[in-house]
Amino acid sequence: MTNIEKLIQLKNEKNAVILSHYYTTGEVQSVADFVGDSLVLSEKAATTDADIILFAGVRFMAETAKILSPDKRVLLVDSNAGCSLADSCPAGQFKDFIAQYPDHTVISYVNTTSDVKALTDIVVTSSNAVEIVDSLPKDEKIIFGPDRNLGRFVAEKTGRNMIIWDGACHVHQQFSSEAIRILKKEHPEAKVLAHPECPDSVLKIADVIGSTAALLKFTKKDSSEKFIVSTESGILYQMQKESPSKTFFSVPSSDPCKSCNDCQYMKMNTIDKMVSALENMKEEIFLGEEIIIKAKKPIERMLTISKELGLL
Repeated sequence: MTNIEKLIQLKNEKNAVILSHYYTTGEVQSVADFVGDSLVLSEKAATTDADIILFAGVRFMAETAKILSPDKRVLLVDSNAGCSLADSCPAGQFKDFIAQYPDHTVISYVNTTSDVKALTDIVVTSSNAVEIVDSLPKDEKIIFGPDRNLGRFVAEKTGRNMIIWDGACHVHQQFSSEAIRILKKEHPEAKVLAHPECPDSVLKIADVIGSTAALLKFTKKDSSEKFIVSTESGILYQMQKESPSKTFFSVPSSDPCKSCNDCQYMKMNTIDKMVSALENMKEEIFLGEEIIIKAKKPIERMLTISKELGLL
């Protein structure tokens, strides 16, 4: 029996659902019940009758799944799979930061720990951040965290003067406009796609800016045959799967020691570790009831606003 066959057998025996983020390897994505962005995955898992959620992603994602499914057992494939963006915003420091602006609404990107979400008024995703901020009263004072690049992008799109926490994703921060221009010279017909977590210099030369899911959707519908992709390379598996006749180029890292921008934490997810997690029921996520209640409120507010805006 192969490890993949063993994983499927364990999943069926234990009534588990397997979630995989777009940034994991193609092999991991191929065995998942659901593949997507973090919040969507957690929402889908909450609607299933599974007893166990096996999350192939990073810790904040598994925490979000536990927040939305407190009665399910949530397993993270590798307990060391953190997130540079979430880690750039420690809850204690963020709490002190918020205290300096007591009359501000706190908006946090979903890529944060449960403790930071518990300090937040509204959670947003990269696909709805602009619309949700724009829906608030024009005179509303806003703190936005933790990603400075996404925050700046939202501020420019909405014209809001937000207080922005100085955090970043180590993957997207490494993309450079120079590397993109080199690829563009080699493939002038290719369209440049960028995630809003990228630096401003990259966003300025992008043809399309959007969440991972939005970029995937664009490549399926657009008539172009070549795309230069400025986000984590794991998404290329789904892009190629959905559009096998098209060509996708991952932008090289500005770090000379790396050939492309891979998330070291996402790549910790492997089939072997998935089997081990389910077999031994280890790497389980535990959150206190108070944190779950507090962290769920800003997510629910985001969903309410999104429904009102017709985004869902």
